[in-house]
Amino acid sequence: MRIKQFSMKIVMTVLVAIGLISFMVQHFSVKTIGQEEEAKVLNLSVASEPVMDPAFVTDSYSMPMLKNILEGLTRPTSTGDIVPAMAESWDISEDGRTYTFYLREGIQWSNGDPVTALDFEYAWKRVLNPETIAPNASKLFVIEGAEAYFMGEGTAEDVQITVVDDATLEVTLVEPTPHFLELTARQVTLYPVHQATVEADAAWAGEAGETFVSNGPFLFTEWNHSGDYRIEKNPDYWDVENVDLDEVYVRIIEDAATANMNFMSGELDFIGIPFNTIPTDAIDAYRKDDELIVTDIGATYLYKLNTTDKVLQNKNIRKALSFAIDRQKLIDNIAKGEQTPAKGAIAPTVPGFEEDRDYFEDADYETARELLAVGMEELGYDDASKIPLVIQTNANDAHMAVAQFIQNEWASELGLKPTIATVEINVHFDSMTQLNFQIGRIGPTVDYNSAFAYLEQYYTADTAGNRTGWENADFQAILDKVTTVTDPDEQYELYLEAEAILMDEMPFIPIYYYTNPQVVSDHIEGLVVDGMVDVQLKEVKYKQN
Repeated sequence: MRIKQFSMKIVMTVLVAIGLISFMVQHFSVKTIGQEEEAKVLNLSVASEPVMDPAFVTDSYSMPMLKNILEGLTRPTSTGDIVPAMAESWDISEDGRTYTFYLREGIQWSNGDPVTALDFEYAWKRVLNPETIAPNASKLFVIEGAEAYFMGEGTAEDVQITVVDDATLEVTLVEPTPHFLELTARQVTLYPVHQATVEADAAWAGEAGETFVSNGPFLFTEWNHSGDYRIEKNPDYWDVENVDLDEVYVRIIEDAATANMNFMSGELDFIGIPFNTIPTDAIDAYRKDDELIVTDIGATYLYKLNTTDKVLQNKNIRKALSFAIDRQKLIDNIAKGEQTPAKGAIAPTVPGFEEDRDYFEDADYETARELLAVGMEELGYDDASKIPLVIQTNANDAHMAVAQFIQNEWASELGLKPTIATVEINVHFDSMTQLNFQIGRIGPTVDYNSAFAYLEQYYTADTAGNRTGWENADFQAILDKVTTVTDPDEQYELYLEAEAILMDEMPFIPIYYYTNPQVVSDHIEGLVVDGMVDVQLKEVKYKQN
C-alpha cells in the first residue's frame, strides 16, 4: 500500500512538473508570439509610386502619406480643426497680413538635428526658386515677393519670410488670407525639408531609410520601388505619446479589384480614397452587409479638355460633350457611390454652394446636338463620326467603366466615335500636365475649403493643376477683385460670376462631386478621411484582439 502511495506521489509529481513545464513553454511562447502580434500595423494600399519631395508632389496618393511623414507649422485634425504642430503658437497682425510663428522647444529631425525657423525659410524659398521648377510654387504666391521671385522679376531676399531667431518665423502676405493657417497645415509645399540632406544629394527623396530625414509622426523606413513601402512610428516626434500605430505598411496596387480582394482576405485594413477605391461592383455588397461608409469630400470627378487641341479649341464642341452625359444614370449604374451630379466648378462641401447653380441641365441631348452642329460647321466637319476624339484614363476598372459609359453616350446621342486610351497613372498625369492629350480623367482635390481653391487653378494656363491650356482675362479680373473684397456676400457673387465663365467656356467637363465610399477593418478605429482627403494616421487606434 505504501509502495502504491509512493508510486502515486511520484506520478503526481511528474505530472505537475510536466504541467508546469508545459505552462512555462506555453506562457513564454505565447508571450513571444504575442509580442509579434501586438505590433500595431496598419495595412494600406495606393495605386501608384509615391513622390516624396514636397516640392514636386501633385498626386492625391502621395500627399496624404507625406503629410504623416513630414509636419508643417500647423496640422488638421480628423475633425477639420487646424491645430498647432511644429509651431506651438502664432500671432496675426491687425491688418491680417503678418503671421509670426513660435516653434516648439525640442522639436527635431529624425537624424537628431533641431527643427528651426531656417528650415521653413529654406524649404519655401526652394519651392519658389525658378530653377527648382516646382509645379505647385503658386501655392506660395500669397507671400509678399513670392510670385516675383518665381517669375524671375525679384530676388529671394524680396520674399517676405523672416527668420527672427531659431524658434521664430515671420511671414508677410500680399493681402489678408484667412485660410493661411489651413495652407500651412495642408499644403506640402509649406512643409520644411532638411537643408543639409537636400543639398547633399539631388535625389535625396528617391529612397527611404536614413537618407530620408523627416520630422513627422512617422519615419519613411523602407521602399521597394513599384512594390511597397513602410513607415514606422517616429520615437523622437514631439507628440509621440499620442501616436498609437507602430507601423503602416503600404502596398502599391494599381488595380482596384486586386486591392478589394486583399481587403476581403484581411491583408488590407482599409479601402477608400486616398488608399485605393472600392470597385463599383463591390459597393452594393458592402452596402448590403452594412459595412459601407460614405462621406463627402471636396473633389470633383472631371474630364479635362485640352483647349489647345484642334478639335477641343472649339467651345461649342466642348459644351456639346458636357451636355450629352446622363450623370445621374452614370452614378446610379456605374459609380454607385451616392455621388451628386456635377454641373459646376465648386464642390458642395463649400458653404453656400450646396445647391446646384443651374448652369446647364443634366443629359440635355437636344442642346448638345445643336451645339455640336454649330461646332462642326465652325471646324469644317460634315460627319460627326470623323471627328477624332480620345478619352484618356489611367488603367483602373472603375475609371474605364465611366469612360465606356461616356463613350457610349457620345456615340448614341451625338454620332461621335471616341476611342479610349489607358496608360500608367504617372504617365497619364504627366501627359495631361504637358497637354499631350485630348480628354483626360482626373479627380483633383483642393488645399482648403473655399470657392477660391476650386477656381484659382484656372487663373492662367500655366497655373499648377490647370491642365487645359485655358485662360480668360475676365475670369482673371474677377479673381483679382475677390482678393480685395472683405464682404462675404460680395465675395460670393464674384465667385458665382467666375464659375459662370468656366461653365460657359467649359475647359473641363464636371461629371460628379466625389463621395468617398469606404470600408475599414474591425480592429482599426479613428481612420478618418476628411473632406480635404487628409488622413491623420497619428490619430488611428489599433484595437487588440
